[in-house]
Amino acid sequence: MSTFDHPGLIQDINESLAPFRKAQTEAMAGFGQLARASMAEGALSTKHKELMALAIGVTQRCSGCIGFHVKALRRLDCTRAELEETLAVCVYMGGGPALMYAAEALKAWDAMAPA
Repeated sequence: MSTFDHPGLIQDINESLAPFRKAQTEAMAGFGQLARASMAEGALSTKHKELMALAIGVTQRCSGCIGFHVKALRRLDCTRAELEETLAVCVYMGGGPALMYAAEALKAWDAMAPA
């Protein structure tokens, strides 16, 4: 498997989107508000919502999504066991392609481990 730099990918995405954010301030503000409202603590914890978002990223084959949501899960004190159980559901629902992106998510997890 090739190496994948998720921290670098996150930085590249943020840099690439900076001009778009400035050009489309209203749309991006709306997207940001949607993200904050959707991920806020409620009947489901923010951590569980981030696990769902990661699962969608894995099954939709989105490397950027994997990077951003693994980073958030690290910040939310997610355990490796919680991550692995979520990835097992991804593989159950998404088959072999999800397994390949589950491997990517595990690599991102390890790359973003606290020093």
